[in-house]
Amino acid sequence: MTPQPHPVLQAQHIEKSFKDDSESGRLEILTDVNLTIGKSEIIAIIGSSGCGKSTLLHILGGLDNPNNGRVEWSGQSIYDLKSDKLADLRNRNVGFVFQFHHLLPEFTAIENVMMPGFISGTPQQKAEVKASALLERLGLGKRLTHRPSQLSGGEQQRVSMARALMNEPSLILADEPTGNLDESNTDTILAQLFELREDRELSIALITHERDIAERCDVIYELQNGILHRLD
Repeated sequence: MTPQPHPVLQAQHIEKSFKDDSESGRLEILTDVNLTIGKSEIIAIIGSSGCGKSTLLHILGGLDNPNNGRVEWSGQSIYDLKSDKLADLRNRNVGFVFQFHHLLPEFTAIENVMMPGFISGTPQQKAEVKASALLERLGLGKRLTHRPSQLSGGEQQRVSMARALMNEPSLILADEPTGNLDESNTDTILAQLFELREDRELSIALITHERDIAERCDVIYELQNGILHRLD
């Protein structure tokens, strides 16, 4: 029997809490989260504001540590790694797209996109060619030398997407990527994400508060009272 490939991401029994002034002294955010994302799968995570969706995404992406539990990327347990090894693995395997795009204001669009390549050691000429091709594909071929302040909100988000794709990750983690966009730009961003999934066999975890956006995904999960429920 042919062995089955590891899921792109697997999280088991994730718990996260913070100290607070309550009687128990702890604020429970995630109590028992389990999640598997397969190759080329797009999942949506919905839930009320403040329920812990962003916290969960940060843990899945290795940006925050859980109190308990395990996260694996393609079979590799990420929290067994030292911080420098985790940072390197994250830069090569995961792309992040946030509601607030976090572009560096002093750099041009192409320089922002090239940044993950520089961090991973990609030679400048190769990084420039890749970044230019990504921006061209996302309809920004004439905006390469524009700084973020010279771009519209939708254009800035597309630069953020190109940056997330720079190192050819297997997984994209997107936290409300269309939250600040109008309907037209929302449709454009989502169409491009889904297109890239097909072309690059990307897996995507998408946080959204919009049910109609979630329904475009392969699987919908709802985070409620610290537990992730799959909605069938």
